Amino acid sequence: MINGYLRNDSRKGIRNVVLVAYLVECAHHVARAVVNGSADPAVQLIGFPGCFPNAYAAKIMRRLGTHPNVGGVLLLSLGCEGFNRRDLLADIRDSGRPAELLVIQENGGTKSTIEQGLDAVSAIKDQLSSVERIEMNVDELVIGTICGGSDGTSGISANPAVGLCFDRLIRHGATCIFEETGELIGCEQVMEMRAITPGLAEEIRKSVKKAVRYYKKLGYGSFAPGNAEGGLTTQEEKSMGAYAKSGQSPITGLIKPGDIPPRSGLYLMDVVPDGKVRYGFPNISDNAEIVELIASGSHLILFTTGRGSVVGSAISPVIKICANPETYRRLAGDMDVDAGRIIEGKASLQEVGDEIYQQVLMTAAGAESKSEALGHQEFILTYKSFEPLGPACLPY
Repeated sequence: MINGYLRNDSRKGIRNVVLVAYLVECAHHVARAVVNGSADPAVQLIGFPGCFPNAYAAKIMRRLGTHPNVGGVLLLSLGCEGFNRRDLLADIRDSGRPAELLVIQENGGTKSTIEQGLDAVSAIKDQLSSVERIEMNVDELVIGTICGGSDGTSGISANPAVGLCFDRLIRHGATCIFEETGELIGCEQVMEMRAITPGLAEEIRKSVKKAVRYYKKLGYGSFAPGNAEGGLTTQEEKSMGAYAKSGQSPITGLIKPGDIPPRSGLYLMDVVPDGKVRYGFPNISDNAEIVELIASGSHLILFTTGRGSVVGSAISPVIKICANPETYRRLAGDMDVDAGRIIEGKASLQEVGDEIYQQVLMTAAGAESKSEALGHQEFILTYKSFEPLGPACLPY
């Protein structure tokens, strides 16, 4: 049984994290020292390095600070950056969470702010000890998925197994999010056919067309050297494998990072920035995508890999599904599910899909994923720019 942490907005979390968030790179060291000094894996570090304001980063930080897995927040500011720290503090407090703000320039510098930060974290933890636990059902879960370090096995074992898990979750009323449009080039017509409305189908088509334009302008696609070394031959082949993670359910909506799905179903996340090509790589690493999925409410992340990955995340657990049996044997300590058994004929696709589903339930109920147990809490947030969603993107 899942016993979630009840929040004031009626959402429930599967973890009770205290965030220490720096609002500019100049405050990063102090924030990290507070997290390290707390010596508690539930106290986790996130932050935005930029000195100048960015609406995307502000939205992501607001969503993370009020995420259902987050119980309280300490904000660390240098004092002269562009981030609107007062508004962020107010938003978090308005959600009913305990939140504090320390400004290094006003609090005596490094040593003094670290000491005050440790006191603030301790006080927040004391408040969280009384957070109500309440039964949580599958239909209250939000699950995201990404693939990283893909190879020729990803699209025939781990990814379709996740798709089967997604279909089962959705049948039970859960919300599932797959991404990214830059890795789905060539699959737009298939996705359009699964859209629940003609307007949504058009939005999906436009989002993939935008990704093509973006990559063409930059002179590269979402295809890394490691993908080729692992046996993938074209962007389209990689796209087909990535697409398999979405399963067969109807696509309910199209969202952008930080947008919260309004009801259950399957959602496609468009992570490629809108407007002129200004930001270089749309996602500089798998962890940037994980952060965006979490910012849209994901309680946990299903991460498929063929060549191998060891990353986890702050805030939400990451479950690793390994597509390649040889990779699993090398990196078993980092992997939660061995989908390579499908290739070796030791398990069926359905059996591994069911195993992933059970792993979701166990992790949601409190069991540590491998990345959690190893202490992985990676986090990346940089600059992007997005336009608001159109009405056709979301279900009526």
